[in-house]
Formats: sequence, C-alpha cells, structure tokens
Amino acid sequence: MVKIMSSSKKLDRRTFLGGATAAASAASLAAAQPAAGQSAASRRRIPGANDRISVAQIGVGGRGSSLQRLMLAMIEGGRNFRIDAVCDVYEKRKRLAQENSKAEFATLDYREILARPGIDAVVIATPDHWHGTMALAALDAGKDVYLEKPMTHTIEEAKAVAAKVKETGGVLQVGSQTTSADQWWKARKALADGMIGKLISSQGSYHRNSLRGEWNWTPERGRGWVIEPDAGPHGRGVNYVDWDMWQGPASKREWDPHRFFRFRKYWDYSGGIATDLFYHVVAPLNICWGRPQFPYRVTASGGKYVFNAPGDREVPDTFNLMADFARGHSLILSASMANSHHIPGLIRGHEGTIVMVEHGRFEGRTEYITVEAERIFQEDFVRKHGTDKVQIKVENKGRDAHMKNFLECMRTREKPNLDADTAYRAQVTISMSVMAFRQGKVLYFDPDLETVVDTPPAFA
Repeated sequence: MVKIMSSSKKLDRRTFLGGATAAASAASLAAAQPAAGQSAASRRRIPGANDRISVAQIGVGGRGSSLQRLMLAMIEGGRNFRIDAVCDVYEKRKRLAQENSKAEFATLDYREILARPGIDAVVIATPDHWHGTMALAALDAGKDVYLEKPMTHTIEEAKAVAAKVKETGGVLQVGSQTTSADQWWKARKALADGMIGKLISSQGSYHRNSLRGEWNWTPERGRGWVIEPDAGPHGRGVNYVDWDMWQGPASKREWDPHRFFRFRKYWDYSGGIATDLFYHVVAPLNICWGRPQFPYRVTASGGKYVFNAPGDREVPDTFNLMADFARGHSLILSASMANSHHIPGLIRGHEGTIVMVEHGRFEGRTEYITVEAERIFQEDFVRKHGTDKVQIKVENKGRDAHMKNFLECMRTREKPNLDADTAYRAQVTISMSVMAFRQGKVLYFDPDLETVVDTPPAFA
C-alpha cells in the first residue's frame, strides 16, 4: 500500500542552514581591483522591495542566450529588473544580445561591465575556465553574482570564491537550476526526520546518446554545437572573436574554432561530463544530505569508448565517479554520452530508501518522491506512517524558480538555494573525480587544509 502525503506546509530552509565551516581566505584571481580605500560592501547597492534591479550579462552564447530569454520572459511577466548591459568576446553574439534585450551598453571586455556603477548584479555564463576569475572580480566590484555551473574550473578557484562571498557579503547563486526544485528540500526533510535511518549511499546518473558525440552538432536531435566558419580573430566586423580574451587564464593556443565553439571537449576549459552534467546531481544531493560535505576519498573511471576519432575530443564519453564521505556514506554516479538509459536517482539508508527520480533524469520533472521501508524495518515504519511506502508530493515550480530565488535574495540578503559554501563542496567532489581520472589515482581531501592529498588525511 502506498500512502500519499501532501506538502502544503513549506519547508523553512533557514532551519537547515549554518554549521558549514567558512572557506579559508585565498588570494583573489580577479583582473579588476576595487578602488583604493573603497570596499566591495560600500560599493554595493542593496535593492529595496520596490527598486528595479539592474543586471548585466557576461557571456551570451548558447547558455547565456537561453538565460536571456528566461529573464526577458520574467521581465515581461512583471519581475522588477532589467538587463542593462551585455558582454561577449564574439561580436556577433554581443550585437544580437543587445538587440534582443535592448540593453543600453554592450562590450567585448567584461571589465567594462564591472566598472559600471549602476549595475547591481552580473549573470556569468562563459566557458568554465573564466568562472572563478570573473566571479571574484564581480564580488570585489560590489556586484551580486549569478554564476553558471560548474562553480569554477578548479578547486582553488571555488575555495577563493566561497571565501570572497564571506569577505564581501555578496549574494552568489550557482546556476544549477534543479537545486531550486522542490524534491531536494522534501528529501532533506525526510532524511532529517529519520525516515530512512542512517544515510548509507546515494546514486545517480546522466546519460545521453547521439551519432556524433556530445558537444558536436547532432542533426538527429535537431541541435548541437555549430561551428560558424566565418568567425575568428580577424578584422573587426560582426564575425570578430577576441580570441586572446577568450583564452584568458587557460593555456595560450592558436585560433581553433573547435575549441571556441565546442570547449567542453577539452581539459583546458572544462571537466567534460563531470563538470557539465554531474554538477546537476552532486549539488542537489548536498542539499538532501542536510549539510554540505567535502568528500573524504574520490576515484573515477571511464574512457573514450565510442567517440574516439583522433583529435575529436580529450574528455571521455563514458565516466563513473565514486566518492566516500567522512560521515560514513558513499556516492556512486554513472554517465555516458553513448547510451541514454538512466538508472533511478535515489538515497539509501539503513532503514529505508528515498527514490528521488524514478526516470533517473535529475533535471526532469517528477510529481513525488517515494520513501520505502527496508523489509526488516517495515513494522516500525508502518507504525509511524501507516504504510510501508510513502509518496511525498512535490510542487513543480517554473523554470524561472532559480533566478527568482537569486533576485529575491539580492533584496533580503539571505543565502540562495545554491549558495557558495554548498557549491564549493560540490565542486570539490566533481573536480577531484576529474583529477583522479586524469592521474589514474585514488585521491583524498584534507578538510583542515582544504586541499587534495595523495594519502588519507591524519584525522582518518
């Protein structure tokens, strides 16, 4: 028998916040420095309830243009903010974004965006290797930040961003939109209420398939990553790309349209499957667990099993992550870009199991989560809940829920749903899996030093 539980009573997430240690101070990687004698906090305008928020976009390619369409729909629906400035290193994208948004200012150089005093927040949707540098510079400039996932390209950058948020008092939301979905907070409460007993392990997957491989053009799916043949660092017309600026902190290379248009296939700019897709699993699970956690031990496996043509990609098409946590539970994730069959996303406890998404797609909609008792604990479970299986209804929020949460937190100064501390801990697990795969090692994380080590830390 399955019992259906309504969920009209809203979960007060503030009751779960706190307790996580703040990130240690780190040297800023930012290119833009605040004016002498003027702190980021003193330069930040806190929008009142009726004030219109001024937003700028940095990066308006595939993901950035999608976010722009979302924001324009929100503005048309009555949300009190506007897009006042846009930035992209590709002149064609910059012009199109300005035309669509009616932004008053457009530039190829993100530092000009951060220098504008009227901008309250920036939405960063650049390739991963720029996330850390730009977020740090924006926080130093007194801007709040909506930062696309993954949080950063490296652990050191994530650590620095988390510390900078604390130092400046800025609001930073990492853009894994699924973390504003209702099911994670319902699962968090179920765990906190002891419905499945001691947490043992979590599992998830992210699977896709195509004829040509992920991050290429896939006409059978009607979408993909198109290389525009006229684009490049030549001339100053509509097809101009500031290639030197785009490379930024990455290794310097000659112009390569594959790297520019399909950056997630290369280690210089991305962690492949792990950073692009596993972030949508590890981040919400850190919410479910009740307290964001650094991993204790991480390893990974996989390879280029199908899409392995010479020069096509550096990152694997199949990738598996396994992590252990010091509180005594494990995480197992699988992904392939050559097979689309998912496994159920779930959380296992000693006394029961929470099935988060039966179809396996962590970003997909679901009407409920299911809590089911282990057979040996059924009697106690039935005594408490009246049945051995409970379905907890989930409120399906709109696609704009995550951006709404960010804008609301700009006014209230509360932590957003995917705050910097939670995002940092998710990034550590994911980045360690990439490091473990590339080095062929089992790696450990020292929580006192907040650094990756080759041997178990002393506390173990």
